[in-house]
Amino acid sequence: MTETTTSFEPIPVPVAAPVPRGGRFGRQLSYLLVGFPLGAAAFVVAIGGLAAGAASFAVLLGVPILVATLAAARGFAELERRRVVAVTGRELPPHAYRERAGEGFKGWWRALREPQSWRDLAHILVSFPLRVVSCCIALTWTLGGLGELLYAAWSWPIPRDPGKQGLLDLMFGISSRAAEIAFNTGIGVLLLATAAPVVRALVAVQAALARGLLTNERSALQIRTEQLALGRRSAVAAEAQTLRRLERDLHDGPQQRLVRLTMDLETVARRLDDDPDRARPLVAEMISQSHEALSELRALSRGIAPPILADRGLAPALTAAAARCPIPVELTTDLPPGRRFAAAVENTAYFVVTEALTNVAKHARAEHCAVSVRMDERALFVRVWDDGCGGAHPGKGHGLAGLIDRLAAVEGRLDVDSPAGGPTTLAAEVPLSGVGEG
Repeated sequence: MTETTTSFEPIPVPVAAPVPRGGRFGRQLSYLLVGFPLGAAAFVVAIGGLAAGAASFAVLLGVPILVATLAAARGFAELERRRVVAVTGRELPPHAYRERAGEGFKGWWRALREPQSWRDLAHILVSFPLRVVSCCIALTWTLGGLGELLYAAWSWPIPRDPGKQGLLDLMFGISSRAAEIAFNTGIGVLLLATAAPVVRALVAVQAALARGLLTNERSALQIRTEQLALGRRSAVAAEAQTLRRLERDLHDGPQQRLVRLTMDLETVARRLDDDPDRARPLVAEMISQSHEALSELRALSRGIAPPILADRGLAPALTAAAARCPIPVELTTDLPPGRRFAAAVENTAYFVVTEALTNVAKHARAEHCAVSVRMDERALFVRVWDDGCGGAHPGKGHGLAGLIDRLAAVEGRLDVDSPAGGPTTLAAEVPLSGVGEG
């Protein structure tokens, strides 16, 4: 089985949702209270993973342990980003992880060199003491204030020793029961009145720490630049490959027929004067050659920019492409009726399907093929399956290299599952964002 991912990992930017004012205090308090057990679990995983990884690093067993610890820290960081966005109602600055590539020790070493993962781990270690303090203060201010407010309701059955002095008696020498109730009730009112700003300040401190460690706008912009550079290089490579293939097809097909047609015309021109009867079969053959040349030119034009794709959209164009395939194709398009996409999206999805069907017809020795196209709010998903011999490889020099470049040009990705003996599954993702809707 061979799998490949051809794109940088997308830069996730959490989308903020408006926080109703009536429920803001409850959300903030829940954020602080839930943060304590969540932070404790993350702290245990981080400390345990660091200790075990460092202790066994010399024998290389610590490398996968550290990689797993960083992966866990990354999961906790993503959860914390979503919690911060939900509680503050504001988007976080962007962050980015570099592409995960390679297997075995090479992939582990690349994961250990990911700076944002270490920032995630540092956030766990630094934020845990802050979570503990914040949770304690929030509980004291809210539950303690509520208890003081209801002091008169719960304190009367408590036995009181004559020699014992309350806080009011110690501070001001007042031992009146009514004054004690009034004093504690006042403390409760004060705590509850200031609970909202105190809780809000605690949330702001934790959110600032998350923004400082769990986001990295400079790194995100750098990786975004690399993505755009990769897309530009891939677009140039895909265009060059398309031009080379077009030149080869023109040379091997219509050009040869036109040369033959020119030679036959010269022969006919010589024989019209001395032997018209022998010229007639050549004229019939020339007509046949011209029809075949026109058919090949039409086929080439469909591969470049099929009119049905521009006029009627992706689903009808794929239906026509499936009908032309010499292998039976089962086509499923789960797209909104009449929905049109950006030209780059439609052209890329159409190219993926037609190129995959061409490879199936030429190399797979398949008896059946299935194509499915679906979408969600962010991307088109194309899947091509065949029951052929398998062994498809996405590396350079193979037939799938053009698909990889074409998808990389629109920041898409291609996954190939093609074990020896088959079946083969090609799964392509074509993003809708970044290229604009048509």
